[in-house]
Amino acid sequence: MKNNIEDLKIEELKETRYIKPISVRFTLNGIKKSWEAVRSHDSVSILLYHEEKKSFLLVKQFRMPVYLNDNSIKYTYELCAGLVDKDKTIEEIAIEEIDEECGYKVDINSLQKITSFFTNVGISGAKQHLFFANINENQKIHSGGGVNDEQIELFFLPVEKCDEFIFDENKAKTPGLIFSLYWFLKNQNNFGF
Repeated sequence: MKNNIEDLKIEELKETRYIKPISVRFTLNGIKKSWEAVRSHDSVSILLYHEEKKSFLLVKQFRMPVYLNDNSIKYTYELCAGLVDKDKTIEEIAIEEIDEECGYKVDINSLQKITSFFTNVGISGAKQHLFFANINENQKIHSGGGVNDEQIELFFLPVEKCDEFIFDENKAKTPGLIFSLYWFLKNQNNFGF
């Protein structure tokens, strides 16, 4: 995946679509405090296991905040995921994201809830709902890649390369991805693998 960054400009936000920066003042155990925070949407993420390929289907994409922190990182490896910003259940949003980002049609009843956890606890405290689903080529309906201006590349990670991938610091990845891979490895015998 090639990412050419041009005309980079950083400006303070005045009006936002997805996040709302706030300043909070409060008293905790008798001590006055202030904190800068961001109100943001909760999200869903899905660990997808491709049965024929014996691999996890991940998404690879450019993330500007990561690039701003380290401009040697041109893309991140992530779970298929999306914001909870629609009037739908989290399961319906998860199914929609699998279709849009990865191109597979998954039955909502085949989603398995792994857990929920909080992300960016020092900044936003948004909740992420983590799911698992098996996929196969019979479910493939299009090439994926996202919608609108998303530029998502699909990446298959063979199960036997999980440990190497998790500890490869040259591959930028999210804690949710690492956690979900460990969850799978711990529970793979329950799936008959």
